[in-house]
Amino acid sequence: MAMTQIDTGTCVIGVDVGGTKVAAGFVDPQGEIHQHTRVAMNSHGSAEEGFAAVTAAIDELWKLAPGMANAATRIGICAPGPLDPHTGVVLNPPNVPCWRNFPLAAEVTRRYGGSVKVENDAKAAGLAEALWGAGRGYRHVFYTCIGTGIGAGILIDGRIYHGRTGAAAEAGHVTIDYHGPRCGCGKKGCIEALASGTAIGKKARAKLAETASRKSAMLDLVGGDINAVTSETVAQAHAAGDALANEILLETVEVLTVWLGNMVDLLEPDVIIMGGGVATMLSPFFGEIRKRLPDWCLNSRCLEIPLVAARYGAHSGIAGGAALCANPREI
Repeated sequence: MAMTQIDTGTCVIGVDVGGTKVAAGFVDPQGEIHQHTRVAMNSHGSAEEGFAAVTAAIDELWKLAPGMANAATRIGICAPGPLDPHTGVVLNPPNVPCWRNFPLAAEVTRRYGGSVKVENDAKAAGLAEALWGAGRGYRHVFYTCIGTGIGAGILIDGRIYHGRTGAAAEAGHVTIDYHGPRCGCGKKGCIEALASGTAIGKKARAKLAETASRKSAMLDLVGGDINAVTSETVAQAHAAGDALANEILLETVEVLTVWLGNMVDLLEPDVIIMGGGVATMLSPFFGEIRKRLPDWCLNSRCLEIPLVAARYGAHSGIAGGAALCANPREI
């Protein structure tokens, strides 16, 4: 990215740690991302190698703001959980196995100084939406990121709800069918095992195998290789008018509606925000979800709750990390 002049004195740094990459960006007080960098992450290496990816991303970012390397720094980091947001220790994330009880916040502070915060990626992304995005102006926000898995963030009066130990808001692992498929977490019938991108791809492959005589654009898109079908294949086939792809997405909409009805009855948020790649794919079905919601919700006023798309897409982790330092309520 070309070097430009930005006022880093008013910006915070957001860092997004994933299983294959670390991204970092300068974010201003309005939630605009001005610069960002991305480096590879070897999550199966040593703890030191994982940390080196974090520092490489931040160092590359500082190169975009010459002369500011010694400035006071506020860094917020989104990382896969489980983690302890109070101490900044990454505990035992399945997607980043190189870190076990790794003191990420302390190590980043030792390297750069300043203020450093670490938070679960979905919770932090929800905070960014509440502060700057689709949840701005609402007191109570339920945010969900539906992609490869399903994560969630609950914001009450603008603050992340952590629960007793920081482990709250694992809404993606709420069981809605105890006879359902086993989730990666070990439980059966979690919404993640039924409606995530991974689950949609798995369901599509199963249906294609069961109905081999049924024509589908999904097979054309992958050259006839059923094992190559993913949720992206389903989305492409649906856009082309494929009936089987539409059937799969409507089944996904149904289980998501059951789950969201439970969330409404439990939390009654002021707004529901849906982000992530699968949510983007399902955005044409938001009206269908709202239509079905009263059938799965005790709350007779559930349709007063807006269901909206998230502001931040691929950069939700950068925005979320920055929001941890930019929101006075989270300091």
